[in-house]
Amino acid sequence: MLPAGGAATAVVRPSAKDMEMMKKVGLLRTAAVATLGIAICCAAPSMRADGNRKIVNGPKPQYSELAKKLKLSGTVKIEVMITPGGQVKETKALGGHPLLVESAVEALREWKFEAGSSATTEILEFKFDLQ
Repeated sequence: MLPAGGAATAVVRPSAKDMEMMKKVGLLRTAAVATLGIAICCAAPSMRADGNRKIVNGPKPQYSELAKKLKLSGTVKIEVMITPGGQVKETKALGGHPLLVESAVEALREWKFEAGSSATTEILEFKFDLQ
């Protein structure tokens, strides 16, 4: 017989086996989230310890005469390896016109960063704009 409203309702209860499976899945999810959280917490301090080192001396890149004649402008991205003492050890161009990259790398030879506990790598951008 149907209830007074005319709609039948059914109550489905999970079996003991289903309940055990849901507990295991829940525990696995919790463990995965906890592991990810610990990994992020452990990695973050080492990334922040020396990241974004302060520039002590950073002369601006100069336009070469050829770049001026060609009216070149744009952004140059350079990856810079900095020694613990703050000197620029290596540079690697990641983007930009080769003439502008050359000017940026030449200026970076004179750059000095604050000392750090270890060598770090930074990505720097230089905007060249003729006005």
